[in-house]
Amino acid sequence: MDRREFLNNISALPLIYLLPTGFSQSKTAMATGMAMDHNMSHDMAQMVTPSSSLKVVAESPLLAESALPKGSALQPLSQLANNSHAIGHFSATLTAQPVDIELVPGKQTTVWAYNQQLPGPLIEAFEGDTVEIRLINQLAQATTIHWHGLPVPADQDGGPHHAVAAGAERLYRFTLPKGSAGTYWYHPHPHGDTPEQVYRGLAGLFIVRSKDDPLTAFSEQHLAISDLRLTESAQIPDNTALDWMNGREGQFALVNGQREPVITIVGKQRLRIWNACSARYLQLHIPGMAFSLVGTDGGLLEQPVTMQEIVLAPAQRIEILVGDGQMRHTSLQALSYNREKMGGVEPEKDRTLAQLHFVAGPLPVTPQHLRKLPELGPATAHKKVEFNETMSMEGGKHQMQFLVNGKSFDMNRIDLESHLGEVEIWEVFNNSHMDHPFHLHGTQFEVLDSVLDKQTIPATYRARRDTINLRPYETVHLKTVHTQKGVWMYHCHILEHEGQGMMAQLQVK
Repeated sequence: MDRREFLNNISALPLIYLLPTGFSQSKTAMATGMAMDHNMSHDMAQMVTPSSSLKVVAESPLLAESALPKGSALQPLSQLANNSHAIGHFSATLTAQPVDIELVPGKQTTVWAYNQQLPGPLIEAFEGDTVEIRLINQLAQATTIHWHGLPVPADQDGGPHHAVAAGAERLYRFTLPKGSAGTYWYHPHPHGDTPEQVYRGLAGLFIVRSKDDPLTAFSEQHLAISDLRLTESAQIPDNTALDWMNGREGQFALVNGQREPVITIVGKQRLRIWNACSARYLQLHIPGMAFSLVGTDGGLLEQPVTMQEIVLAPAQRIEILVGDGQMRHTSLQALSYNREKMGGVEPEKDRTLAQLHFVAGPLPVTPQHLRKLPELGPATAHKKVEFNETMSMEGGKHQMQFLVNGKSFDMNRIDLESHLGEVEIWEVFNNSHMDHPFHLHGTQFEVLDSVLDKQTIPATYRARRDTINLRPYETVHLKTVHTQKGVWMYHCHILEHEGQGMMAQLQVK
């Protein structure tokens, strides 16, 4: 049964605790004759459990946000050194392993990290470069490196079919084609264990540069936003039932691994921003200042777009230009965003991610033309994808499932087929009461329009993306073409939902 049927069939007592957070508490209390009680809501959340094969722990006392120091200068991302001396060749090693680091003064926290760095090191390469990265897996689990958004061959994509066993290693090798310049990242993608490996720290950043970049006059800073949960003993706990239901969020929102760093912006600068969170949405806003959006997941737009705020779903990236030469002190904020979570969770709140200090400096002229996005041409194929959630009483417990087209992920099943080079329209429908970000491997797409409450809204600007958010009961129409054969994933990028089956497979022939 779906969520609505489930709620209609369980008793009135738990009803209010399963309604999404967007519902009014007073209206719900009138319908049930009760008031909200946090302890009862927590108990109800424990009744709605994920698969018994997943690790689930009870909620534990957490560190106060003030326990993590804040206010230090933003540290640049550590860059992965190129061990190759050949022109057009990038060669390096990433080791995935547990490591103890001091996040809270006087306490050691065990994280899982690439090359003992949190976040993982930044890889920078140019279009046309051949990249070779050796992964050494020193975890107790199989892992992969998924090159999120990068146009790599299917057998180099790091999906669940190509897991690297504990104690083993493998070499990833791919060439970055012309037109692939953009802001990407990398993270594990073994089926079932992806959520844990990412929330324990395994994620890194990747920039592909173009020798024809029209924004080289702007100095550049990088902001990798992640979140972290720590218990009172400064350790990273396993997921609770609420995490598996809603997606995991930590009490700390970090920029380059720091809490509320101070970012000095000299004149007008280019910022690359990653949402590397498992499930946290970021409605980014700079009080008192607009910014120019110049790039999304798949690189530069055709022309800048002036904005006051923008929502980044998990896994999305942007490039912006910010600063007007005026000295001022403000902040980078993540405004509250209601994504309709369940289970009586704490209400969303505005967060300060960083302090921004603007100082005088160069003010390069912003180009009004950034690049020409190639037209994909007329579509000759059409696909439909539906995200949905169900609840059941399997085994005497209230179970949730996260599905694609009514099915849970099966690595041995091909769900859709495409032909190499054929232009397609994908109709993606979120048939659920919770936001879900859709991610497609192996290619990028262009959003044509979205449909919500019977209103069709055309895309306001052209952009290349690999991840797009869908609000409850929203449909988006995407145009795309696959240029490489193989088996590719498409899934929800709330990692707990992906890990529970909200993923499917496309075979390109």
